[in-house]
Amino acid sequence: MTTAPLTDRLVVRSYLVQGGTGLLEMLPSPHGALSWVRAGEGLVAWGEVARVCTEGPHRFARAQDWWQSFCGQLDTRDEVGLPGSGPVAFVSLAFDDSPGSSVLVVPRVVVGRRDDQTWVTEFETGVATRPVVPVSRPYGLRYLDGELPVTAWRDAVARAVSRMRNGSVPAKVVLAHDLLAVADEPLDPRFLLHGLAARYPRCWTFAVDQLVGATPELLLRRRGTEVLSRVLAGTTWPHDGANSGTLAVELLDSAKDRDEHRYAVDSLAQALRPFCTELVVPAAPSVLRLRNVLHLATEVRGVLHPEGPPLLTLADAVHPTAAVGGTPTPDAVRAIGELEAMDRGRYAGPVGWIDAAGDGELGIALRCAQIAGRFARLFAGCGIVAGSDPDSEVAEAAAKLVPIRDALEGS
Repeated sequence: MTTAPLTDRLVVRSYLVQGGTGLLEMLPSPHGALSWVRAGEGLVAWGEVARVCTEGPHRFARAQDWWQSFCGQLDTRDEVGLPGSGPVAFVSLAFDDSPGSSVLVVPRVVVGRRDDQTWVTEFETGVATRPVVPVSRPYGLRYLDGELPVTAWRDAVARAVSRMRNGSVPAKVVLAHDLLAVADEPLDPRFLLHGLAARYPRCWTFAVDQLVGATPELLLRRRGTEVLSRVLAGTTWPHDGANSGTLAVELLDSAKDRDEHRYAVDSLAQALRPFCTELVVPAAPSVLRLRNVLHLATEVRGVLHPEGPPLLTLADAVHPTAAVGGTPTPDAVRAIGELEAMDRGRYAGPVGWIDAAGDGELGIALRCAQIAGRFARLFAGCGIVAGSDPDSEVAEAAAKLVPIRDALEGS
């Protein structure tokens, strides 16, 4: 575990300001841009007061312990009192215990917007403000095979399906592959953020430590004793000229997709129930329509026990759900490591923000790319069950790559 050194007791202040400019337009530079925005509301941030890097099976607990200790040393002056005001940290956690590294970043400046109210939270560090750098689009973009190209991924899917049909565990496994994009100049994460937010306003557009994406899946939201999760599993996409209504009916009638969805909802509810006095799990899913795909969706709502655990502790208990891991989860995660044989990093791990009270929002890092200079590593994954067809899964993964590819290309 590594941390940035702490300074003397810091003053952090939140105060209301006049709104108007879009949140993403306020990011002054591609360096250290942080985002958690949906439908024009949320948080953007920049600068860095401190950071924590951690890994392994105790990464959630170590990040939470450090954050709690850090907040205890602050002189907080919150004049806003809304979710997301006061000191916040942006987090992005590795999918698996090993490999993969997790990060928690405490930004120097945060701009938030909720219910037509805009505020700024800033640390009084005396650090000069960065100059504003215009957003730049990528040029000379081309694509190369990643660590697990599509042909090898199709083979991994076929092997997983064969095992399931022969009665081997797991009953479901979520397999991913990657694609490498290369540009002539260093990529600007803000260009991707703008493109993703414009195309997918119902998703949470995020950026944490150069992992940039737009996720439709909310792992957990905690506000006091209220907790919410939006579970997605089971997917279709435009094909054969079918309209959205027809696709939605087909998805709801698909035994394969309903099974996949039921695994995901059941695993989330089972992990969350011990922390709740009340948990409401709808009997049937709805359909979430996005620009490129349709998902089966269920919103699970709960009421935590008094003095319930903070968000990161809850996330530790529920991650990975069957939606991104599989069923039974320990067997599925082992199968992922064997069949993929690549480091996912923070793809499919929790991503979002937390505050000093233990509240916040964490999505699942889907539809995303890890940026490193001129390179972006794109990810897509699919839930595989015994009824899966490898060729169909290849087509689904390609559909799930569309958001980040379109945002990169500006198309």
